[in-house]
Amino acid sequence: AQVLYFPAQLLTSAGSTVSFLCLYRHQSQPVEAGEVLWWLNLAEQIPASQYSVVSSRVSRVTLSDLRATQPRGRFLYSALYCCHRSGECHHPYAELYVVDMDFNISCETDGYLTKMTCRWSANPNTLLQGSLQLRYYRSQIYCSDLPSPSAESEVKECHLQRNHSYECTFQPIFLLSGYTLWIEFKHFLGTLQSSPVCVVPADVVKPLPPSDVGAELTRDVGLLNVSWVWPVFASRDLLFQIHWRPGSSQELPWQLYEVPHPAGSWAVMEVQQPCVQYVVQVRCREREGSGFWSDWSRAAQTLIQDIRAPLQGPEFWRVVSEDPAGKQRNVTLLWKPLREDHSLCSVSRYIIKHLTPGNSSWLDFVDQGTSWTFPWVEPTHTITILAMNSLGISAVNSNLTLSQQMSTVDAVQSLSAYLVNSSCVLLLWSLCPQSPGIKSFVIEWKNLNKEEQLKWLWVPAHLRKYFIYDHFLLIEKYQFSLYPVFAGGVGRARATDQFAQGGLEAGTGGSLHVLLPVLFSTSVLLLGALLVSHQRMKKLLWEDVPNPKNCSWAQGVNFQQPETLEHLFAKPVSCEPLLLEAEMVLEDISITKTLEKDEPGDFLGIDSTFPTPQDSECDSACCSSHLQSSRSCQDGEGRAQSELRYATVISSSRGKTSPRSSLDSCFLREHSRLLGAFSSGAWEVGDGAFLVFPGCQPSRALSLVSSEGFSEPLDEDFPGGTERSLYYLGITALEKGQGDLFLAGSSRGMCQLHSRELLTERGLLQHIPANVKEFIQSSLKPNAAVPYVPQFRMAAAKGQEATEKK
Repeated sequence: AQVLYFPAQLLTSAGSTVSFLCLYRHQSQPVEAGEVLWWLNLAEQIPASQYSVVSSRVSRVTLSDLRATQPRGRFLYSALYCCHRSGECHHPYAELYVVDMDFNISCETDGYLTKMTCRWSANPNTLLQGSLQLRYYRSQIYCSDLPSPSAESEVKECHLQRNHSYECTFQPIFLLSGYTLWIEFKHFLGTLQSSPVCVVPADVVKPLPPSDVGAELTRDVGLLNVSWVWPVFASRDLLFQIHWRPGSSQELPWQLYEVPHPAGSWAVMEVQQPCVQYVVQVRCREREGSGFWSDWSRAAQTLIQDIRAPLQGPEFWRVVSEDPAGKQRNVTLLWKPLREDHSLCSVSRYIIKHLTPGNSSWLDFVDQGTSWTFPWVEPTHTITILAMNSLGISAVNSNLTLSQQMSTVDAVQSLSAYLVNSSCVLLLWSLCPQSPGIKSFVIEWKNLNKEEQLKWLWVPAHLRKYFIYDHFLLIEKYQFSLYPVFAGGVGRARATDQFAQGGLEAGTGGSLHVLLPVLFSTSVLLLGALLVSHQRMKKLLWEDVPNPKNCSWAQGVNFQQPETLEHLFAKPVSCEPLLLEAEMVLEDISITKTLEKDEPGDFLGIDSTFPTPQDSECDSACCSSHLQSSRSCQDGEGRAQSELRYATVISSSRGKTSPRSSLDSCFLREHSRLLGAFSSGAWEVGDGAFLVFPGCQPSRALSLVSSEGFSEPLDEDFPGGTERSLYYLGITALEKGQGDLFLAGSSRGMCQLHSRELLTERGLLQHIPANVKEFIQSSLKPNAAVPYVPQFRMAAAKGQEATEKK
């Protein structure tokens, strides 16, 4: 064999220490003991500190504090491998079976002292590896100090219960004898025994619960008095516990009370609410030994009954109503029901005691309700209301005197009401200088818009402000009244039905803790609303504006500078016979090249501002395209919106011929009627370029807008299929006043005309109409505003001419 183990199989209990020996051969030669490594399940290498050398070729490993084996499928053991240091391991291994022998045996003797029941639980993995049985033996009296298994033991039959627990019953029993118990585990490798326990039946008694439990609340003091009867067969001193809770709620926790020793058959406890029904239960256990608490007794309930006579009578108020027709005055008494802690615990009826001048008195009894009405005919009338229950009448009562003379006394100088919030109103008042003898105040309030019951409350005489807590709505109208109460009667009331406006007086600083949070939260909400509305307005106003960062002309432009915005946006201009004002200095112009490639690139420009499209009927080979202008002018109106202007610049095909004559010949030969329409606004540029800008109302319109937003020439207008390019004309000014006219091609090129030379050296301004001349001169002024025109890019260098010929 390549490897030998001793022992090859081993059974032990959890928590024990075991050792294994190994003789290993490598290539048929014994290996030195120091060259061996130990592995558990080939997954966990055992530390070298647990190795020891028995001989030069025998290695030992010691495993301590073993844990119970966890079965893995059909493998109910752990595999221990002895391997070479090089990593070589042979197939043979040692089997280690570790069983959990902790069964936690517990026994209890019933309350009748006739049987003892023992219970113990087993690990499910233990049941898979072998069989279990309970063994015991009984000593004559009590237990020894060190219980141990005995050869005279017997097997006790036990029944498997739920949760892998077993239950065994000993009957009959000997109360003072010692029962030594242990669990025996049988395996094919051997037998294991659990640690034995010794039990005396008299020490593990679970008594019967107390019987005849009663509970009541004592009179005068309202204590909870609980009584019970001791359980039968109780041969020793017992300990008792009482728990209780209000019977109206099952969710409240139980209150626990430990009855002091020595315990009798009753106990008294203090409760917080003496006028509540309580549920009470009692249990017990033996004072000595390791016995168990009994089950809780049957529940006993207290009865709600009067503990004592009411502590005081109710607070009340009067409402006086007069009948002018019958000349009779009626008084309605209103009072609030007594609380349970004042009535202790109920009120069977209210007694109204009347006292009038001449010591005339009588009583009225009210069994139900909290109001009473009677006629008032005497000058003074004193009223006292008493509360009565089954144990007597209230001893402390309040009285109120009604006096016709005192009802005219003014003691309150002013009264103001401030609405703090929807649940609080602050009342402020001041007294007249001469108003002594005030015992207290009464505040009345009611909703004038609804038929609601009058509300009232008593206020001490030293107060000058009071917070009323109720439900108040700002849209509703309320009336507040303040009555001074004297010993001889009730004075005249001061009333208000308006909430005061403005800040509170200095004496009302106590309400700031209510107002400040309201003001702070309101400010935060307003600020949030402003921020949200600001963002929404920005999005609404700018949603149609294109993003300039996506445009080629905007590369490198700083939009944070104010001057940039001034150059991007232009002012609206009015519609006049002249061209645009100085602010509008850019004109989009469609340019076509000469019909013949070898001819010079002299250009002719024709403005495309015409009347409405429906009037367009002209077509010409000299005209490069039909353009539509966005500018509109109507008869009788002297204003127009800002717009883009288009012009057509056509090169002359006459070589050295003057642009004027070329234009005349072209138009006279092909469409002579166009020259009349543009002759008033034509002007020359250089030797070969002729630009035509008509007035506000030309006679004919030639227009056609392309899909790109600019006018394009039609193929049929140019026989021979000559290639064409779109160009744009711009007039601007540099910082030093050197104005330029330049023509920019549609992504093809740019030509910059020296406008100063054209206009000064050659004297072309003399051929330009006055309105066009004024427009050009104003456009060439320094610092002229350049409006924003999409697809337009300004030349960076002056005096350069860039053209692209096809």
